Amino acid sequence: MYRSDPDGGPDAKKMLRLTNTLTGEQEPFVPQDKQTVRMYTCGPTVYDFVHIGNLRTYVFEDILRRHLASKWTIKHVMNITDIDDKIIKRSIETGKDIKSYSAPYSAAFFEDCEKLKIQKPEIITPATEHIPEMIDLINRLLESGYAYREGDSIYYRISRFPNYGRLSKLDRRELKIGARIDADEYEKEEPRDFVLWKAPKDPREPRWEAPFGEGRPGWHLECSAMAMKHLGETLDIHCGGVDNIFPHHENEIAQSEAATGRPFVRFWIHGEHLLVEGEKMAKSKGNFFTLRDLLEKGYEPLEIRYLLVSVRYRKQLNFTFDGLREARAALDRIKEFLFRLTTAKVKAGSNPKVASALSRAREEFEAALDDDLNTSAALAAVFVLIGECNIVLSAGELQEDNRAEILKWFKVIDQRLAIIPPMEQLVQSDQEVEALIARRNEARRNRDFATSDRIRQELLDRGVLIEDTREGTRWRRK
Repeated sequence: MYRSDPDGGPDAKKMLRLTNTLTGEQEPFVPQDKQTVRMYTCGPTVYDFVHIGNLRTYVFEDILRRHLASKWTIKHVMNITDIDDKIIKRSIETGKDIKSYSAPYSAAFFEDCEKLKIQKPEIITPATEHIPEMIDLINRLLESGYAYREGDSIYYRISRFPNYGRLSKLDRRELKIGARIDADEYEKEEPRDFVLWKAPKDPREPRWEAPFGEGRPGWHLECSAMAMKHLGETLDIHCGGVDNIFPHHENEIAQSEAATGRPFVRFWIHGEHLLVEGEKMAKSKGNFFTLRDLLEKGYEPLEIRYLLVSVRYRKQLNFTFDGLREARAALDRIKEFLFRLTTAKVKAGSNPKVASALSRAREEFEAALDDDLNTSAALAAVFVLIGECNIVLSAGELQEDNRAEILKWFKVIDQRLAIIPPMEQLVQSDQEVEALIARRNEARRNRDFATSDRIRQELLDRGVLIEDTREGTRWRRK
């Protein structure tokens, strides 16, 4: 059953619709038990810092999580892939064990998430802490004939699974029956039996004991075992980037449904690629950026998050520096509005025109997010209200009840999108700043414009913006 919406109005009449990659259709979403959303998201492979394309996926999943949590209880599981081909290769090259090598990158990922206001899932599952569950899943697949041994490794037999290719819309005639592949990642041109358990080829490789021989799990197996342990045999939602559809998510379906005989996931939700200045991101092109790279260039985390939120998750996002500057301008517009709103001298009561505009904005905002997370339309509703309210503020017609309700709604916006600057940054009391403003105002009264301009610049150098209004001089920090 739907919970009450945070702004006080029941949300029961609204229906969230999400595009399900499995069907290719936008479908109404309600959890299986009508109360708790069981959601799994593919976390990072911690062999390096995550890049801005990865972060776009995690931000879209965060928006989904926040919107779902406004309606139902949520149980969100995210894995950390701390063992795979790349991690093993790099750990051997650096002479470290996989835990020592991957731990700093895992910590860096959560630091990035915190900076971008990405909420932590309820459960985080490092792959190396779930080896017993993976061994158990392989045993079940061996017993049922879906898996087989070849040499000292175990493979999944895709010819036994008639629905293979349904998620990625793969033509079954392309399947290379009996051919095997050991790599964790491969191209769509290589749809063949995939490895579940890899025998070590190098004495320096990590390994675990298992009834079918020592080795380590394949990447695809990890997510199935962890997801089903914590969320049950059928998940409500499984998310990731479009690059995960094949082979990773296709293989997850095959091994999970072969083991349980039940649908593995009801809704598959995938975020589109991110381009940088119109091109695919690549280190060789010089357009490969981590969050750290962008922060070093002087951009703020909130500006980066805003740009990532501004385009709906199913559309390609062209990440540009012009776009970051536009995000900064949009955030400045929000700051300026909230600054005016919180410092304006208003009368008691409520202006019905403002109340009506706010009600309309709320409805449009909710409808946009219910429409397959249409974040661009949700932001448009916010800025339409800002424009209407700025006119009313300039006319001195906004009233105290309107202000309280608008500020209350902006807290809801921040709960959903996390793009509103902290209120304490908007209006502050600081004796030194107030003294400088008083000196500037005195200089202006004395027509000492050189001193007035010098003090304005001094304030600007301190990160303080001032605005001269008919009610007096207001200020806020950038």
